[in-house]
This record gives sequence, structure tokens and C-alpha cells, in this order.
Amino acid sequence: MNCAINNSARGSLRPPARAFTIAELMIAMSVFSLMVAGIVASNLYGLRMSQVIGAKVNVSTWSRLTMEKIQNEIHSCKNLQLGTVTNGFFNGLLDGETQQCSSLLIYPSNNTNSFILYYVNGADQTLRRMTDQASSAVIMANAVSSPQPFSAQDLAGNILTNSLNNAVIHLALEFNQSAYFKVHSDYYKFETAVKQRVVP
Repeated sequence: MNCAINNSARGSLRPPARAFTIAELMIAMSVFSLMVAGIVASNLYGLRMSQVIGAKVNVSTWSRLTMEKIQNEIHSCKNLQLGTVTNGFFNGLLDGETQQCSSLLIYPSNNTNSFILYYVNGADQTLRRMTDQASSAVIMANAVSSPQPFSAQDLAGNILTNSLNNAVIHLALEFNQSAYFKVHSDYYKFETAVKQRVVP
């Protein structure tokens, strides 16, 4: 007896389709979710570090430019005097008083009507720069915590009690940077010592 094999029937038989099981899909989704969470966390950390470093770079740039400005003005001045500012008026320290205070008056030339005044405003704790020009007061730093940043010292670093021509002007500025956009407040301190050049 001959059995004929139907080739068309054989061709219609296909291997069963293969697919992921529910457990395999859940594992794949878990691994993918962990990868996405890691990438997002690393990006957020990078943004946070960028904000912190950016704030410190800004303060560093500001301090360098401000200190250079003050140093150049002291170097090139004809005369200077330490004192205090009360009700908008400068009061110079007298001989015999400790030469440490909140204000520094700089005379760029022999004309005493032309001046540059740096002072700490105790009302709002700002360091300000003012000149003889009207409405020239500019805030140089906020949240200043050093009420007497200016002092006159000798070459050994001792604070003087009289005004000498060869005094070294020491500036010790302390201030806090307030918190903003998830960047915590920070404390900074800058110091510099500048000597007036002898002008012939």
C-alpha cells in the first residue's frame, strides 16, 4: 500500500513563535529602569556640581578684579587716610588711635576735592565704593561680616597707632554668599596688603 505525502500540508507546518515570558519582560524592564535612573542621577549631580563650581568661580573672579582695583588705586595715590563714615561724612582717625577701621579714603591727586572712598555700611553690611562724583556709590560686596576690614600696619604686620607715610594698608574682607537655587550659602575671606608707592 502506497502512502502519498501531501507536500502542501508539510509546508504549512511552521515552528512555534518564540516570545519573552512575563518574567523575562519584567527583568528587562527593571534593568532598563535602573540604567535610566543612573543616567538621570549622574546628570543631576553634574548640574549641581556645575552650579557650585560656577558660584565659586564667580566669587574668585570678583575678588581678583576688586582686589586689583583697590591695589592699583592705593599704589598710585598721592595720599590716603583711615577713618569711619558717619551720616555720610568721613571722619579720619587721629594719631594715637589704633589705625583699624571701616573706611579708607584715597586721594588720587593733590586735589583733596577728588577722592575715592571705600567703606563698610553697617546698616546693610555692604562694602561700598564712592567717589567725589554725584551718585557714585557702588556696592562692591554684600553680607560683609568684618566691620573693620581696613588697617594700617608696619612692615612686621603690627597695627599702627599713628599715620606713617610708609604704612602698609591691610584689607581683610569677610563675607557670606547667600544661598540660591539649591546652592548653599558659603563663607569667604580675602586678605591683601598694599603699600603706597613713594611719589616724587
